[in-house]
Order: sequence, then C-alpha cells, then structure tokens
Amino acid sequence: MQTIRIADTNEVDKLIFRESDNDRKVILRLEKKLFEYFNQDVFRDNNGTALLQFDKEFSAFKDRLFELEISFPPSYPYSEDSNQGKQYMNTRCPAWCDRILLSHSAKEIILKSENDDKSFTYTYDNIGSNVCMGDHKPVFLSFRIAAWAGKRCQRSEKMSHESTHEMQH
Repeated sequence: MQTIRIADTNEVDKLIFRESDNDRKVILRLEKKLFEYFNQDVFRDNNGTALLQFDKEFSAFKDRLFELEISFPPSYPYSEDSNQGKQYMNTRCPAWCDRILLSHSAKEIILKSENDDKSFTYTYDNIGSNVCMGDHKPVFLSFRIAAWAGKRCQRSEKMSHESTHEMQH
C-alpha cells in the first residue's frame, strides 16, 4: 500500500494498493470521492454475496427488524451512462444501499404463507440489472399471503400471550 499525503497538513490524500507480484499492477485506488477498483467482477460474481460478510449497517437493527436473504449484487453506485447498465461508478465502494426491511411479525406472515403454498415463494431482487436506471438499482419484494394472514398471526399471538398470562397466575 502506498500512502500519499498533502504536504502542508500531512493529511492522507490518496491510498494506492498494488498486486504483490512483480507486475505490481494497481488494483485499488482510494481518494476523496474516488473508489477505483480495477476488477469490478468481484461485485458481480455470485451477485457479490461473498462480500455480504462486510455489510454491517443492518446489524444494529436485527433485534427489531428482519431482512430476507440478499441474492442480488450491490445496488449502488451504478454508472449513469445509458450504455453501461452493469458498470459501477468509481466514486464509492459498491454497497447494498437499497433494502427492504420487515418487522418480525411481517416476516412470520410471509414465511408462513410460503410454507403453506410451496408453489409460490417470495422474490427479493433488484430491477433493471442490465439497463441504466440511475446510480441506484431499485429492489423489490414479491410474495403471496393468504387472506386474513395478519389477523391469524395476531390471534395466535394474543392466545399465546393469554395462555402465558394464565400460567403465571
């Protein structure tokens, strides 16, 4: 790694990472508003899911919210050039900025409906993977639930609460 500093302030201006072999080819260059990764396939191979281990923003909310399994590539920052629908911009590290978060009760309804009807599963994906749609790729969640599914869930929660309350007295 090469660190380049601003002479007057000694502040880091740029970081350059090179391959360790004799070629010493630059593989990543970081500057203010620049994230230039020379092999963008790492974000697309297997939809970038190997990189999900570094996605930490959601962890603070896991006790209150739920997210279905991500199986699409990072949704930001895509090139806004209409001829480069799959190309990331070199301004920021690609990340899953566009997400659908659910309450735990919504998760139960969706997953219960999926278990009840094996012919239909949910789909959590992005839109327009091959076309330019701006710097974000929108995501969607498609699922089928039974009529009154939420009412049944509320009723079972109420009955569970009442039986717990009765057992305590």
